[in-house]
Amino acid sequence: MRMTIVIRYVALFFTLLGTWFIVQTYFDWSLKVVTLRSWTGATKKPSSKQPPRYKCGNQKGCPQDYFAFKIISGAANVVGPSICLDDVILMSSVKNNVGRGLNIALVNGTNGQLLKTEIFDMFSGDINQLETFLNEIKHGTIVLTASYDDAATKMNDKVRAQFMELGSSHVSSLGFRDNWIFLGAKGLKGKSPFEEHIKNDVKTNKYDGWPELVEMEGCAPRKMD
Repeated sequence: MRMTIVIRYVALFFTLLGTWFIVQTYFDWSLKVVTLRSWTGATKKPSSKQPPRYKCGNQKGCPQDYFAFKIISGAANVVGPSICLDDVILMSSVKNNVGRGLNIALVNGTNGQLLKTEIFDMFSGDINQLETFLNEIKHGTIVLTASYDDAATKMNDKVRAQFMELGSSHVSSLGFRDNWIFLGAKGLKGKSPFEEHIKNDVKTNKYDGWPELVEMEGCAPRKMD
């Protein structure tokens, strides 16, 4: 009888000892895994921070004394152009203020206030209206231009010279159905760095009879004086 009791106690002892060993081994292994994950950085939770949004949806922000801008030309004769300055859409199909030809927005170069938007039909419109418009632009005004469909059929030497005075380098070679976007200013000294131009070429056109759209974004300096 006593021997049976002793055997039971011995069996119970070894059972408890085995249980303790298994538990100790498990926790020791878990601790090593947690330590390894901590060391490798695996315990870090994915960052919930959203990437910053810049004005006009641009890829980068602009310094304090600059205006963020984005200009997109029209796509063939189907999708209209878009002009944005300092996170304000100045012209677009959504605003229903764009059309065939040249789409031009005038902005105060000091405070960024929109002064005027106009559309000039360069296929069948009156070129004298564009000449007058460009001639009346005041010193210090930022000029943002986007083409749509055709921007050059009615273009003459006088108008080209007026755009060159605003800082354009490509207007002299602008041709039928070329895509063109430009940011210049009245009184600008030298050529503007903000201009893109794609020639209408049957060999390279993305659309039937039209090149692909052009898009440009950047930071335009404010007029400080």
